[in-house]
Amino acid sequence: MSVSLYTILRELSDATLCGICPPAGTEVTAVWADSRKAGEGCLFVCIKGFTSDGHAYAHKAYEQGCRCFLVERILDLPEDALQILVHDTRIAEAEAAAAFYGHPERRMELFAITGTKGKTTTALFLHKILNDAGIPTGYIGTNGITFGDKHYPTVNSTPDSLIIYARLREMLDAGMDAAVLEVSSQGLKLHRVHGLRFSVCAFTNLFPDHIGGNEHPDMADYAACKRRLFTDYPHGFTVCNTDDPTTPYMNEEDLGTIVGFSTNARSDAAWKITAMQGVIRNGIPGMEYGLNIQGLVLPHMYFLPQPGEFNVKNALCAMAMAHQVYDIPVESACESLETATVSGRFETVFYNHVLYVIDYAHNGVSMASMLDLLRGYHPTRLICLFGSVGERTKERRRELAEAAGIRADLCILTSDNPGREDPDAILREIDAAFPEGSCPRVIIPDRAEAVAYAVSAARPGDVILLAGKGHETYQLIGTEKIPYSEKETLLSSLK
Repeated sequence: MSVSLYTILRELSDATLCGICPPAGTEVTAVWADSRKAGEGCLFVCIKGFTSDGHAYAHKAYEQGCRCFLVERILDLPEDALQILVHDTRIAEAEAAAAFYGHPERRMELFAITGTKGKTTTALFLHKILNDAGIPTGYIGTNGITFGDKHYPTVNSTPDSLIIYARLREMLDAGMDAAVLEVSSQGLKLHRVHGLRFSVCAFTNLFPDHIGGNEHPDMADYAACKRRLFTDYPHGFTVCNTDDPTTPYMNEEDLGTIVGFSTNARSDAAWKITAMQGVIRNGIPGMEYGLNIQGLVLPHMYFLPQPGEFNVKNALCAMAMAHQVYDIPVESACESLETATVSGRFETVFYNHVLYVIDYAHNGVSMASMLDLLRGYHPTRLICLFGSVGERTKERRRELAEAAGIRADLCILTSDNPGREDPDAILREIDAAFPEGSCPRVIIPDRAEAVAYAVSAARPGDVILLAGKGHETYQLIGTEKIPYSEKETLLSSLK
């Protein structure tokens, strides 16, 4: 694949050329922000990151044959290097990627979902509704990139713009009509979705999270970054959770037509429930619910194989998004969700009268919600296995300890993704944060050993929550990603 360099240059909103201008027929055969991949014919984007600066690797890219560079400052490169000076290379990266891949975003219906909790579940619910309705749809988010029979892992919920535009082009070529994207606060802050136009943008909720470290300095910045989706990106509709107190702020200068959803039967939201209750159907914990859509009460109760009021909210959000663009009948959407499963989100294994639940719950709010929900099923004991990531906000460790300490009957503390932090130090910090009077706890740093201990300690009637890893396929230890699957580890221990 190749595109004229001047086709890309015309798309850049802020660019000054420094160096010898290349001939009119110059072609770009790749756009990379990774110097290891940059070579002859490549446009190398110098991104200043949290731990390294791509400008420092420009010489390496030059030595490998690269002659075109997107930069935020002029570098000491040989005269035959073309340096394209821009104010923000992250924005320019997205503009260059869109031009290089032929603007696939203009030929697809794009759905965006932001919020602290519920992005992944809502996105995968919507992905299923659309595909079941005969609309070929891709997904980009925490659980990877999926379309047709293709699947790619992702490092971030919202990948880098180069990845997004490349995969959207691949989706378009594979016959996808639509794509559902999880849009994180970091994705918005770092311009990873710059240039995209969305058919519908959705807001699920806002809770304290991602504060500190390399993320957000405070809640105000966190909320403001999420708000950008509704104020800075063109979209036709906004689907929002009217039960969340932050919704008015998000909608203050919204560019779209606003459609609300709520699990309050007395709400004035267009999409709301008439009733709901937790049930167990065929051994699967879930929710039974009725609907009132724009004043029309549906005559049936529907089943969602995901427990908790928050999952009913996720379902309402997904159904409303699908309906706004494709007018998919509500009944069809409900029937589609009756068989919905989400990897690593309340994923259950029932063995020897013990219910094991694998969930991505990794902050205080999600941990408290999950444990309260599981307590409602009246287990003999409620056991919680968890840890906390390294090199991120340490406030989360205290929140996790407080949430689990007063709700579980036993906590098993173990490693999550310690990164370059000392795993034992992280666990000591979590242990010290448990409130007085908390449940007993065991510390087992090796996660596979901790899961095996949970299995060996289980009694009939217990519910065991394995929290934090969810869908992930690795553990980050030091700078190395060690292959790890919570579900495979559990199944192996059960054998």
